[in-house]
Amino acid sequence: MNSIPNQYPIGKFQSPASFLQSHTNELIKVIAKFPVKMRDETSMLNDEQLDTPYRKGGWTVRQLIHHVADSHMNAYIRFKLTITENNPIIKPYKEEKWAETADGKGAPIWISLNLVDALHTRWIMFLTSLKGDDFLKTYFHPDLQKEFKLHEAIALYAWHCEHHLAHITTLKSNENW
Repeated sequence: MNSIPNQYPIGKFQSPASFLQSHTNELIKVIAKFPVKMRDETSMLNDEQLDTPYRKGGWTVRQLIHHVADSHMNAYIRFKLTITENNPIIKPYKEEKWAETADGKGAPIWISLNLVDALHTRWIMFLTSLKGDDFLKTYFHPDLQKEFKLHEAIALYAWHCEHHLAHITTLKSNENW
C-alpha cells in the first residue's frame, strides 16, 4: 500500500548554482507543459476526492489547484516587474490564508484550470522572449530578505509545478483513495 505523500514528495527546492541558458530553457518547458499535466491528473476526480487533503494537515486537492493559480499569477507579475524595473521589491502574500478563502476552498476547479492555461500561455510567451542578461535581473522578496535572479525564480516555479503535481499523482496512486 502506498502512503500519503509527504510535504515535499520531490524534495525541497534547490537553487541552481549558476546560470546556464540551456538549463533555464528546459525549466521553461516544464512550466509550459504543466497546465496540461495538471488538467490530465485532475480530470477524473470527483468532489469527494477534490476535497481530500493531499497529506495529513495539508490542503485539499481543490485548494491546491486554486493555490497554483494564485501562486503563478503572483509569479508572472513578479517576473514582469523584474524585467521592467530595477530590482523591484515584490509584494508577498499569505498563501495559507488565500487557500482558506471561499473561492480557494469551494470554487469549481475548472475556473483555476482555465486560468492556469491562459496564464501559462502568456507566461511562456514572455519567458521565451527573454535574452541573456534578462535572466540575471533580480527582484527582492522582503519576507525572505532575499534577492532572486530571474533564472533562479524560473527554477523555483518549475519545481513548484512538479512539486504540486507530485502531491496529486501520489495521492491518486494511494490504494485507499
